[in-house]
Amino acid sequence: MFTGIIEEVGEVAAIEHRGDSAVLTVKAQRIVDDLVHGASIAVSGVCLTIVGWQPGELTAIEFDVMGETLKRSVIGALSVGDRVNLERAVRADARLDGHVVQGHVDGTGVVVSRTPGDAWESVRFGLPVELARFVAEKGSIAVDGVSLTVAAVGPDWFEVGLIPETLRATTLGARAAGDPVNLEVDVLAKYVGRLLEATR
Repeated sequence: MFTGIIEEVGEVAAIEHRGDSAVLTVKAQRIVDDLVHGASIAVSGVCLTIVGWQPGELTAIEFDVMGETLKRSVIGALSVGDRVNLERAVRADARLDGHVVQGHVDGTGVVVSRTPGDAWESVRFGLPVELARFVAEKGSIAVDGVSLTVAAVGPDWFEVGLIPETLRATTLGARAAGDPVNLEVDVLAKYVGRLLEATR
């Protein structure tokens, strides 16, 4: 489980496609002090398992990526040099500063527009219609693993406000109109939706 509070922006060092899977290597510096084989790290919102690492000035962390993840997220489209948001799994004794993020990406969306404010920025994202019913004004959503509060919703879009810290400390500050993003809707909304379907 994650919180959507990004610890570091890493860089893709390699992505090696192997049929319907891949091995992703990401360089990082701050999140590497307690790496454990088999531990989970959210890479731009996708929960991936550490399968190895190479120490250095920047540690190169390796992850296996299965076909389902490549299909549902933007991980498969990453290139060497791309920046990715990184977050270690939350500890049981830590504060839950964002919201409950599983790292199970529901689908992808796209940056529609950016509107600068005095000290913040409003960003509109398009999303698949089948996910739109799980997004509510003032609810939570994870975009590329970043925990955000929804400011406005439409039939196939939602808007968020990004504070300067989010713009600086995550990849969202550099996303432009047309860029794809990973989306994870609130897990509670998904369970409620499933329960309502079961009672019909």
